[in-house]
Amino acid sequence: MSSKSVGRGEGRPTLEEVAARAGVGRGTVSRVVNGAAGVSQQARTAVEQAIAELGYVPNRAARSLATSRADAIALVIPETETRLASEPFFASIIRGVASELSDTELQLLLILVSTERERRRLAGFLDGRRVDGVLMVSVHADDPVVDLLEHTGLPTVLGGRRSELEPISYVNPDNLGGAWSAVRHLLGLGCRRIATITGPLDMEAAVVRLDGYRRALAEAGLPDEPRLVAHGDFSEGSGERAMAELLELEPELDAVFAASDLMAAGAMRVLRRAGRRIPADVAVVGFDDSPVARHTEPPMTTVRQPSEEMGRAMARLLLEEIASPSRSHRQVILSTELVVRESA
Repeated sequence: MSSKSVGRGEGRPTLEEVAARAGVGRGTVSRVVNGAAGVSQQARTAVEQAIAELGYVPNRAARSLATSRADAIALVIPETETRLASEPFFASIIRGVASELSDTELQLLLILVSTERERRRLAGFLDGRRVDGVLMVSVHADDPVVDLLEHTGLPTVLGGRRSELEPISYVNPDNLGGAWSAVRHLLGLGCRRIATITGPLDMEAAVVRLDGYRRALAEAGLPDEPRLVAHGDFSEGSGERAMAELLELEPELDAVFAASDLMAAGAMRVLRRAGRRIPADVAVVGFDDSPVARHTEPPMTTVRQPSEEMGRAMARLLLEEIASPSRSHRQVILSTELVVRESA
């Protein structure tokens, strides 16, 4: 018998052609393709063999209409393309999400939203139910995108949170404990004029890392001095500007805890230009344990947050919420770890 595919020369094989080759009804093929029950093993084997012989590929659009599923999820990042490319944190999140989804049929869509026009476009996209759920990172307290996600009613998981009262499911690193351990380490080295460079204070992660810094100082009996606190936005350039400001206000500082590796790298560059030896004159600790930390001179002591695991955990939670929409929201806090290198 010839193994030539039925109708192969006239376009891709259809459901009806698979049914004819397998000797079953169209409904049986549909149930096999969609993984439904109620099909005998003999019929399932015949359909699977026919699919293989014909090279049949399910029509995803038709399938999504039949199942009310889009077979896709969106990863929303409310940042610019430049910010996405410059911060290793985002690449780690994307790797983690993609890894967790690799064994599913879900497509991952990356959506950047940094303007009002892009927010309106996202609203229309989500209202059209073109995805089954949404992941979002870089969460700012008053970001209208989070309100938009709540309004859609789509299953949603955040990487980060707006506050401890966050009603949406989220995955978050232990920002407080991580910052506390960084400053405790500096105190253990004998540092007493410890400055900090914060992230943007409309982000809960930045606020809590500042709280961890203050808690460690308070436990050591040291005052919280405003002149030792400078503000950045997690970028390298903001770390440079903040470090220059700190040196001007407090030339005798002997340590810096920066709330991101990029800001710490910028701070180290300014310290070297000012003739300060690291760590002999000024010890430096970052936060992230990104590749940046391993390639500074000297290599950077930092707080490791499990960014890739964060992406995987976010994807797992979202898959659970898609499968069981009525389940209660969940909060996951991931441990952080101090990684000691030469900068402190």
